[in-house]
Amino acid sequence: MESDRIKWNSRFASQDSFLGRGPSPFLEREMGRIKQLLSGRRALDIACGEGRNSIFLAGQGFRVTGIDISEVGLAKAACRAAAEGVEVEFVRADLERFRPAGRYDLVINFNFLLRQLIPLEVGLLSPGGIILFDSILAIPAMPPPSNPDFYLQPGELFSLFSPYDGEILFHEESQLGEMPTARLMFRNSGGN
Repeated sequence: MESDRIKWNSRFASQDSFLGRGPSPFLEREMGRIKQLLSGRRALDIACGEGRNSIFLAGQGFRVTGIDISEVGLAKAACRAAAEGVEVEFVRADLERFRPAGRYDLVINFNFLLRQLIPLEVGLLSPGGIILFDSILAIPAMPPPSNPDFYLQPGELFSLFSPYDGEILFHEESQLGEMPTARLMFRNSGGN
């Protein structure tokens, strides 16, 4: 959607690094377990923004594709990847229309919620593949969002993944800090 592209271009242009240069603490914390569980190293970063998680994964030996709507964020990501000496395939696309193809050992979806993408993400997993998901949790104390569809409701993330053939290896909801979040690690059973 054009308004989303404009909004994110403006946010990414407004500062050196919108969400920081380091990877998500959740991704960094779970990397050891992810590497133990996965036999392959192909990763997809949904709504990768300025590429902080894509670049981290590439540095961990993954072949990464990062997708985002913002050409400003992706340009910054490509420059940073080159500066850090890692290769990442960055793709500009509107995830409301674009559907990635192929098989991935790891799919990460951080700070982005488009519920209709979840079945696609599960379908992209290779046998035994993992989805790491982390998004904003709506709580009563928060100001109303500009679009409530972008916030998870308490308990929702677990129920969105529970119907799929696989195992939820980790799930938590945290109301601590500036931004309440819901996090989940899902592992595909292998029977796609």
